[in-house]
Order: sequence, then C-alpha cells, then structure tokens
Amino acid sequence: MSVSQLKKIDGAPRTDQQTQRKIVIAVDGPAASGKGTLAKMMAQRLGYAYLDTGAIYRAVALATLEMGGDPSNVADVEPALEMIKRNLTPELLANPILRRPEVSEASSKIAVLPQVRISLLEYQRDFAKNPPGDVGGAVLDGRDIGTVVCPQADIKFFVTADPEERAHRRFKELQRQHPELTPEKILYDIILRDQRDSSRKVAPTLAAADAYVLDTTKLSPAEVLDEAIQIARARFLAASDNGI
Repeated sequence: MSVSQLKKIDGAPRTDQQTQRKIVIAVDGPAASGKGTLAKMMAQRLGYAYLDTGAIYRAVALATLEMGGDPSNVADVEPALEMIKRNLTPELLANPILRRPEVSEASSKIAVLPQVRISLLEYQRDFAKNPPGDVGGAVLDGRDIGTVVCPQADIKFFVTADPEERAHRRFKELQRQHPELTPEKILYDIILRDQRDSSRKVAPTLAAADAYVLDTTKLSPAEVLDEAIQIARARFLAASDNGI
C-alpha cells in the first residue's frame, strides 16, 4: 500500500478508492471492554464500514436456541449456522435480542466450535476486503480479528478494562431489561467468559503482537476514540516517512 496516496478524513487516514486497496482496522478485546463502541465510533469518524463479528456468533446462538438445540453440540448448531449464513443482514446483526444474557452465554459456547469459526471466517474476510458501499476501508471488532481473521490488518487495537469496570458497564446496560441480574452475577459471568475465551484452543482472545493496547478502565468513549485516532495518525505518518 502506498501510504503517500492516503487521503485524510477529520485528520485520520483513508484510501483513494480508485487506486488503493481498502484499509482494515482490527479492534479486539474481552466482553464489555468498550471495543464495540470504539470500533463503531472509528468507522463513523473515518467513513468506513463496520462489522461486529461477535453479533454473527450471537445470531447463530439465538437461532440455535430457538430451534431447541444445544449450543455446545455442533450437530445442533450446524442447521442454525447455515440458516444465518443465508440470511445475514445488518438488520439481523443489530437486533437487540442478541444482547440478552442467555444469548451471550450460548454464543460463548458456540464460539469454541472450530467448525463454526471456520465457516464464518470467509464472510468476515470478504467484508474486510470488500466493505459494503465501496467505502475506503472497514473496521471489524471481535476477539480474534488481529490474530486470525485479518492478521495483515493495517492497524490493530486490543481494548481492555478491569473486570469490575466491565461488569459495571454491562450491569448498567442490562439492568432495565433484566432487573433480576446483579452486579455480582455479571462479574462472575464476565470472569468465566474471559477464562473460556482466552483458553480455547481455536482463536483464543489475546492481543496480536503488533496491536496497540488501550486500557479503557478510566476513560470515556470519546477519550478512547481520540487516543485511537492519534495512534492511527502517527502509525500512518510513520509508514509514509519510511516509504512503505
């Protein structure tokens, strides 16, 4: 990629759509770390396409549950997986039902199934390579974007925060719709999911060696975005100075 041909939107890089491949930004991190908020804000600021890859797994999880299947059993998951792949739309991925606790729990079980991850890999990579709307790039968030889905991403972020802060955020998000939840229960679930996601054999949650780690524990979303944009700007300016 010729960085000298990068255009800038609001002080951040964007490709010349006629001559350059699409820029890919990977945003990874554990649950409730703020990675989704950052990824959406970056995509909006840059005019890029955005994909919440976790929502795809949630959609498969919801379909599996609605079919009466066991999310830990690949035989039960496969029919739901094929159905979702045929009907994957932005509207589906934005469905608030996907954020229900039982769907989150089921999606974390589905995510450890190698067959599911391999099946969804092509869709995610195609989105990054050919973002809808022929925009200048794509921002993908998940848990293995920078390590597995897009290991050659132009820039990678790993967003994290203390478990207690993440539990607090998730509680605030869910307490109105699910008054039965307690902060202690959410913290327990987050710690359990962290252990499951970081220890799974296939695509564990971890920061890529070349990722920029952002600790959002004491930062507002706007502050995290500003830091990420500054890092991206410095990254591309350095690449340009080096003639990359």
